Amino acid sequence: MASLLDDSPTNAAEFTVSELSGSIRRTVEDAFGHVRVRGEISGYRGPHSSGHAYFSLKDDRARIEAVIWKGTFSKLKHRPEEGLEVIATGKITTYAGSSKYQIVIDSIEPAGAGALMALIEERRRKLAAEGLFEDARKQLLPFMPRVIGVVTSPTGAVIRDILHRIEDRFPVHVIVWPVRVQGDTSGDEVARAINGFNALDPNGPIKRPDLIIVARGGGSLEDLWGFNDEAVVRAAAASGIPLISAVGHETDWTLIDHASDRRAPTPTGAAEMAVPVKADLEAQLAALAARLKSAQSRMLDRRREALRGLARALPTLDSVLALPRQRLDRSGQALGRALELNTANRRQGFERQAARVTPFALVSALREKRQLVGEKSGRGDRAMDRRLEVLRTRLDRHALVLSAVPRRIGEAQVHGRERLTELTRRIDAALTQMLSQHRRGLAAQTRMLQSLSYQSVLGRGFAVIRDQDRQLLSRAAQVKAGAAIAIEFADGEISALVSGTDRPAAKAAKPARAKPVKTKTDQGSLF
Repeated sequence: MASLLDDSPTNAAEFTVSELSGSIRRTVEDAFGHVRVRGEISGYRGPHSSGHAYFSLKDDRARIEAVIWKGTFSKLKHRPEEGLEVIATGKITTYAGSSKYQIVIDSIEPAGAGALMALIEERRRKLAAEGLFEDARKQLLPFMPRVIGVVTSPTGAVIRDILHRIEDRFPVHVIVWPVRVQGDTSGDEVARAINGFNALDPNGPIKRPDLIIVARGGGSLEDLWGFNDEAVVRAAAASGIPLISAVGHETDWTLIDHASDRRAPTPTGAAEMAVPVKADLEAQLAALAARLKSAQSRMLDRRREALRGLARALPTLDSVLALPRQRLDRSGQALGRALELNTANRRQGFERQAARVTPFALVSALREKRQLVGEKSGRGDRAMDRRLEVLRTRLDRHALVLSAVPRRIGEAQVHGRERLTELTRRIDAALTQMLSQHRRGLAAQTRMLQSLSYQSVLGRGFAVIRDQDRQLLSRAAQVKAGAAIAIEFADGEISALVSGTDRPAAKAAKPARAKPVKTKTDQGSLF
């Protein structure tokens, strides 16, 4: 009876595994569509090498697999983090490769203000560990900036308050960099504005600011979230221009407040920090000028009194010149007598000399001088002869040495030619040996290159697979359904299209034993 029941025909439809998986997938997608799921992120290790992100959402009783595709991941306002409780919006689907369901996430947001505060605290600890909040990095604000750059919304009340306060206190040139101060793109826009101000040329058509103010009015934690963005904090910390953060009210704190050089409680307070009060400066300048004038007057009075005291201690001109005048008068009286006495003494000396000078004495002295000149002339002739003899002997010796120079030059030339021939022979031998060594090394490297080349592996039945951009594909997760690929064999290359569904990165299954392939006349699809 059991045998009859087992062999009886049945009207139940037969499904292939793929058909059944596809039917289940359509049923799940039609039943749920887009859903919002609240849970804790688990197993997140960052984006996969393909750019997709795989993790799980769990609570205290269940778990669901989640995937964020590469194109969606780059547009997320909040990036997933391990252990963060989030609300994920996406589509429920199935993955036939492992018979499980999953959610394909389109957007993600922290679950409530508590999660946002936890995320801010975690980010604050991370950036503080890098030293971005250190006081040593902070710069002093310029006392009187000529140009102020303001990063804020051009249509809000904040910019009007700042401009009005600067105009009242000390009018300077203000450059406004318009940005969104709320929304998904606000963080990137504020970071680009700070970097843009720093990149301006000081001598360019748009003056580089001496001070930057990043300002926004008050709001909720979600409204101010763009100023907690990591890119904004890093841009503020790296700014070469002193920066004042004026985000929210006095009780509102964001991460840019820790990285800025000064924090203002309000945008109006930032304007007051940026410039001094012109009227106060003018009053202070007038007071200093009055003090300077008074000090100069008192100093001149003290110097005048000191000069009068010194003048009283100096002697009069008559008392200073009295003694020199007396000496001059006495010297003038003695000068006439001294001139007469000196003239008489000179006359007596000339007379004594004239008495000694007679014709006989002159002839005798002239004879002695002629005899002395003759003796010196004879000694000079003899000395000249001896000098000429010495020079002739030295010249003969040099001539003898010079006569032997041509012979030595010839010997040196012969020795040089022999040396050059020997060096040429040795160079030729060395070049021949070096070329032989290089040829042997090149041949060995060629053999090594051929043994390591992937083309030698292709001859053993392997193949190289590339995508349509000629990028190497090493994993099945990199291949998408319908993609065009190129397969290189040992004897050539073919093109193919991939059929099937995309696979997320998962734990590699144990490879199945390859079945023998029957030889066919026409080659079919490889997949």
